Amino acid sequence: MRDLRAVHRELLERWRHITNLVGPGPVDEHFEDCERALAWLRPTGAWVDLGSGAGFPGLVLAALTPDLRVDLVDSRSRRCAFLQRVLVEAEVSPDRVTVRCERVEQLPEARWDGLVARAFAPPEDVLEHAARLLRPGGTVVLFLQEDAPVPRDARFETFHVEHYAVGGKARKAAGLRLRA
Repeated sequence: MRDLRAVHRELLERWRHITNLVGPGPVDEHFEDCERALAWLRPTGAWVDLGSGAGFPGLVLAALTPDLRVDLVDSRSRRCAFLQRVLVEAEVSPDRVTVRCERVEQLPEARWDGLVARAFAPPEDVLEHAARLLRPGGTVVLFLQEDAPVPRDARFETFHVEHYAVGGKARKAAGLRLRA
């Protein structure tokens, strides 16, 4: 197996203009954002990344946690092709990381232990999906601007808020647990 992060970065630089995967500017900030947002997390089991797009944060999560099972979900075929290419070139087993080219609404219920989403939908919408997709006690990690409130939802309890900065911009990641 090759270094997943290195392959991801290399292919992202090559594909970014063809498929509009990320905007202008250095790709390193995307990696740094995900790494800092997830640094506190000790995930286990099976996780899902909604709206994986260019692989953020799902591929970063998979690289940081080699024993984790991760499903990358995106409905756009070009983005799915990119994600699949990264996994093939990095020689990542499909038993460990899988690309699911489908809409979130088609995903099975109560299947995952954790869920991440970065720039997928407003936080309240992410929590709606998470309530359906997570097993009881499952974790959702929301990527938020520093001044954005952590959404309140009676189905979830907030158990961690990670404050950090990337490129001079204050950010935070909130960990919420689905009540049993």
